[in-house]
Amino acid sequence: MALQDLVVCSECGGVNRLPQARNALEAKCGRCGIKLFSGHPQDVNAEIFDRQITRSSLPVVVDIWAPWCGPCKMMAPAYEAAANQLEPHVRLIKLNSDKEQAVSASFGIRGIPTMILFHGGREIARTSGAMTAGQIVRWVRDRLPTVAA
Repeated sequence: MALQDLVVCSECGGVNRLPQARNALEAKCGRCGIKLFSGHPQDVNAEIFDRQITRSSLPVVVDIWAPWCGPCKMMAPAYEAAANQLEPHVRLIKLNSDKEQAVSASFGIRGIPTMILFHGGREIARTSGAMTAGQIVRWVRDRLPTVAA
């Protein structure tokens, strides 16, 4: 039984050991000093995306989007609201499919927005199409029953 989580900083990619007894919402990155959980999903590059899904002990939800996508823009506030409800039990990040075309292609992304849930370095679930904050939270919790309600 782990007494600490490994949390990857979405800003610098640093891997932080976070004791489970500590208030995760107050924790800061040991490398760059920013808060590890802000309730604001960070738009990450390919390197930090890879570190998030391979090095974090937390489940990670990735919103794959593009700046020209109307449904993506419409879902952005809902995704942020979902982050406020799910953090620090789940990490929510964003990946711009225009900037990171190789990553999008490697996951066979055909439509956006697409959300993919990772845990333990592997894909657990995916869904496409815009959702409300409540739908996002429910979708994650239905697939991760251990995430606190």
